[in-house]
Amino acid sequence: MTTSDLDVLVPQTQSLEIAGQRLTISPLVIGELPAMLKAVRPFAEQLTGEPDWLALLCEHGDSLLTALALASRRPREWVDALALDDAITLAATVFEVNADFFVHRVAPKVSTLAQSLSGRLAGATPSPA
Repeated sequence: MTTSDLDVLVPQTQSLEIAGQRLTISPLVIGELPAMLKAVRPFAEQLTGEPDWLALLCEHGDSLLTALALASRRPREWVDALALDDAITLAATVFEVNADFFVHRVAPKVSTLAQSLSGRLAGATPSPA
């Protein structure tokens, strides 16, 4: 087993400096999942491969900023005050550290639920008025 194989099995933390503060981004823990799932739900299907952070910010800005605050464990006001390049760097780091969570768990689950709901709605008959 190589070091990169181990990094996939046991996600590593990453340290970076953003807006003059040293941050350590670590994988999400179970207690953070409910709030994070709620935050990423509007754009979960777009979290595959290499996300277009500017498009996500345009389309789902509030949810994305909330997710960044949760994952960085910083107040939302701090995230809101970041320069655009710092916010993109933070988003990319959060995504990289938590890639397993976003790509292998959240996006497929949202896609499956959407397909299931579509199937149910297509087969539903209108109720008599």
